[in-house]
Amino acid sequence: MKKLELINKSIGAAFLISLGNFALLKLGNPIGPIIFAFGLLGVCYMKQNLFTGKCGFLFSDKIKIMDLLIILVVNLLAGYFIGLVYSKVDPVVFQNAVEKVKTWNVSGSFFVKSVLCGTIMYIAVYMYKKGTPLGILFGIPLFIFCGFQHCIANIITLGIARTFDASIFLCILGNFIGSIGMWYVSKDIKEED
Repeated sequence: MKKLELINKSIGAAFLISLGNFALLKLGNPIGPIIFAFGLLGVCYMKQNLFTGKCGFLFSDKIKIMDLLIILVVNLLAGYFIGLVYSKVDPVVFQNAVEKVKTWNVSGSFFVKSVLCGTIMYIAVYMYKKGTPLGILFGIPLFIFCGFQHCIANIITLGIARTFDASIFLCILGNFIGSIGMWYVSKDIKEED
């Protein structure tokens, strides 16, 4: 994939996830987590580049590590910038983002929640690739209702809150490990398909 296309599709993915995240912060439970699924549906159907949707397929889809790093960096930069724009759009969304960020920390619990989110993201995208959106429609609300942590949604929330938190690094690592780990434990199943 050409670098410009890679970058454009990574910006597109950040934007689509930002729409779901905005709805989540605006509407809260129970509607917000369900509407958030629109973001990943858009990413998959429009073939955009979302780090958490790609990292588990690093080996099976033969994604270049440098391309995955570009996707991650562009998702993070675009997501934060979009969040900054959103912070000026709606005071309720801004305040809810500020309150949400206060609950994050660098801890073992936060890391485990990030790993579990990565696992769900891998399963959701895998099911989409097998022809069903059900993994997205159920998986996205599942990780949100459970309080699991998604690094691209989190960077958007940080942008909306106009702040930064070191937990984002733990979240990136956890999402990657959860996704790659799920790929590893399920690779024998895929070979039988």
